[in-house]
Amino acid sequence: MEGDTPDPSCAYCGRPIESGTGETAGAGDREGDRFCSPGCSRLDERLPADCGRSPKSAPSDSIGGTETPTDGSTDGDGGAPTGSEPASSRELTYLRVDGMHSPHCEDYLEAVATSHDAVVDASASYVTETVRVECDPERIDADALADRLTRLGYTAYQRGEDGEATGGRAGRPSQANRIPAGSDPARTPAGAGHSRAADSSTGGPSDGAVETGPSNRDTDTGRVAPADATGRSYRDRERSGLRGRRHEDMLEVRYVVGVVFGSFLLLPYLTLFYPTYLADFVTWGPISLFADAAPELNTNGLAFFLALTGAVVVLTGAPLLRGAVVAIRLRKPNAHLLATLPILAAIGYSTIAIFDGRYDLYFDFPILVAALVMGAIYWEAGVKRDAFAHLSDLTRSSVSHARRYGDDGSTAVVSTDALDPGDRILVRRGERIPVDGTLAEGECTVEEAVVTGESLPRVKRAGDAVIGGSAVTSGAAVVDVGESTTSRFERLTRTVWDLQSARHGAAVAADSLAARLLPAVVAVAALAGAAALVLGGDATTALRWLSLAVVVATPWALAFATPISVASTIREAADAGIVVFDETVFERLRAVDTVVFDKTGTLTTGEMVVHDAEGPTDALEAAAALERRAAHPAGAAIVDAFGRGGAGEDPEAGDADSRGASDGRSRTDGGRVAADDAPRVEDFETHPTGVGGVVDGESVLVGHPRLFASQGWSVPESIEASVETAREAGRLPVVVGRDGRAAGLVVVGDREREGWTETVDALGDREVIVLTGDDESGTAFLAAHDGVARVFAGVSPAAKTETIRRLGREGRVAMVGDGTNDAPALAAADLGVSLGGGTALAADAADLALARDDLAGVERAFALAERDRTRRRGNLVLAAGYNAIAIPAALVGAMNPLVAALAVGATASAIVGYSWFRSR
Repeated sequence: MEGDTPDPSCAYCGRPIESGTGETAGAGDREGDRFCSPGCSRLDERLPADCGRSPKSAPSDSIGGTETPTDGSTDGDGGAPTGSEPASSRELTYLRVDGMHSPHCEDYLEAVATSHDAVVDASASYVTETVRVECDPERIDADALADRLTRLGYTAYQRGEDGEATGGRAGRPSQANRIPAGSDPARTPAGAGHSRAADSSTGGPSDGAVETGPSNRDTDTGRVAPADATGRSYRDRERSGLRGRRHEDMLEVRYVVGVVFGSFLLLPYLTLFYPTYLADFVTWGPISLFADAAPELNTNGLAFFLALTGAVVVLTGAPLLRGAVVAIRLRKPNAHLLATLPILAAIGYSTIAIFDGRYDLYFDFPILVAALVMGAIYWEAGVKRDAFAHLSDLTRSSVSHARRYGDDGSTAVVSTDALDPGDRILVRRGERIPVDGTLAEGECTVEEAVVTGESLPRVKRAGDAVIGGSAVTSGAAVVDVGESTTSRFERLTRTVWDLQSARHGAAVAADSLAARLLPAVVAVAALAGAAALVLGGDATTALRWLSLAVVVATPWALAFATPISVASTIREAADAGIVVFDETVFERLRAVDTVVFDKTGTLTTGEMVVHDAEGPTDALEAAAALERRAAHPAGAAIVDAFGRGGAGEDPEAGDADSRGASDGRSRTDGGRVAADDAPRVEDFETHPTGVGGVVDGESVLVGHPRLFASQGWSVPESIEASVETAREAGRLPVVVGRDGRAAGLVVVGDREREGWTETVDALGDREVIVLTGDDESGTAFLAAHDGVARVFAGVSPAAKTETIRRLGREGRVAMVGDGTNDAPALAAADLGVSLGGGTALAADAADLALARDDLAGVERAFALAERDRTRRRGNLVLAAGYNAIAIPAALVGAMNPLVAALAVGATASAIVGYSWFRSR
């Protein structure tokens, strides 16, 4: 039957195309393709799908196409999965794993997960500390998966759990956390019939999301928080929750234990061993007293040293040991393995030395190295924790509660999880709509920029679909909950997690260097052992020489230099107002070829302002008097420009209508209006596309030209021409009339963000591209700038992600955005940048966030990336300082624990000092 035929999907972004809508390509390879909008059609033509380099490994965005596993578990023709379980019986589970720090962690956790026969695929990313597992939920549940991955110091739990509320690793899975594999909830359309506010010339297809989170409800007052309240992102809640605090507390405890126990062991070294070793070189002054003071240790002394050293190494150095074990199991050397080898070799050498009656004991070496490396790791964790604290100030509040009507007509605040299809909810002015649905009655104005990226507000009437996450700016919305009570935020969150779990971190330079140096260390140690045997030594002597060679030749300081470099850069970034989420950000930032900017809220402020006006001053002031009651975003701009204080003000307007009420408001002609003699509103009426009423005895009408036509008011040709000019510029024309005739025009539009041109110019040779949901008429000022290479208009949120993917085939792409609609594109980009004041999901999806609502932070981030490269290279060179001291000393026979300790101290001091110097 025809009714059973599913709607076709857009050939570009994958969105369903409703019957009777969309566009069909007409030539070449695109012939017969269907597109959901002219914007997608143009994008598909300008960005072919089969050009350039392959994008980074990532699953298909659930907003933009059908998801496929990333391990190649589908056949080459896109057929059925080849795994042992049918796709319908599999689910995707998203886990957060504390303790991931390198690509080796990714490989290890993927191997552990897929070793279970109920797991079809696993994809991990240490960059985002996320593991996505595709499995049969009947044979292994989320708790079992978390338990399976919780080993060797890793702690796994489900993403989306409130770490502050529970202490377990795997609580009740959220709707966004467990998703049937192969399903695509984001492809379900939210509804049709969206109407435009005042003008339909601007904007493109819309999609949306609603953010969910505990911070939206004011639990003390039982109210739903306003749309502009500040809140916390998932990433911030996960890191600062109970598990995050426990993980950080354990790291601190380990470090304190290492310092305390290590100090007990270092006391005899400072008072006896070091002076004795120094007496081997000099005998002047008090040092001569230690010339014959070499201690004689027996098995009791050995037990003492082994107990203290073992306590420090096992407790404090546990992360080092774990990293070494992972490296051995994966057969991939890393910096932690290089730090662990000399620690164990020093213990082995010292144990043999006691039995041989020697006093050159290196038990201090493991203490110093473990304490230094763990201190650097602890400092890095603390700097990251301080940086993440900025997220609370960066993100707008999410929506997790709704005001639901009861059978008796009363309302009660309930969790959005408790909503059922058909429930009726009330959303007051200034609040965000929590779920997708349909406006049940009346009319209201909503602002959807945070969701769709479109700058102009929309008027909604009874029967129109409303998008979860949009803010009600005038009137109140009575919404019937749609068939799917899962919010668009949940679907977007799943998309972001898909992309994040597939974003593998770039190999850390220190780990890459470790892989190349380890064979040399092994060769040197083997030669030392062989030399001992050739020179007549026994097996014990050979083992001692071999162990000492490992202590001398291993560049353990790589494990110290890396976290020092990372912490220094992250702290410098935080001081510059840049929140960095992982240490690979600056490496990836340096490789960026193309920078893509979202328009609304990024290159513009997202705030409506008056750009131009014509007409009598008293007519414009009368219009402002009416618009004060409407509380429409365009009306608010008119009030700001022409409003006077107080007279005729709606007594129920409240604080939301107080803007523009101050004395002496500015006019666009540079003059001032007095606070006395303010126009008095005697009657007020709201229309679908404007407002009307009686002001000082005259009939006044303000709104779209269609409103004037429907009311029988005349519009002069000169004003009609000005209306068309405003539309061509992508701005909103608001006609003002008195007594049956249009008398003036106010042109309202988005405000350009201050300094955006300087930021674009500072990017140098990098290609700059702008994406916007507005149509081309609203992007003229961008296209006219020499630094902007391309502008893509009419881009829906679903199409943004596909656009980033296709641009990724041309080179490395960074995306700069602020809205929930930008989140999948931010996650899909090689590097995502969330602008200060953006939404929580945008901050979650990004790799770095600008703490200040200032585009200059983008320029600062690129500059900081260059300084980071200099710092890292310098520290890696200085890390070899230990070996530069120890190897010559060993070759001339002057190596002893004092020389080793001095070499350790000198190397650590040089690395810390250089990092401090480069941060100045």
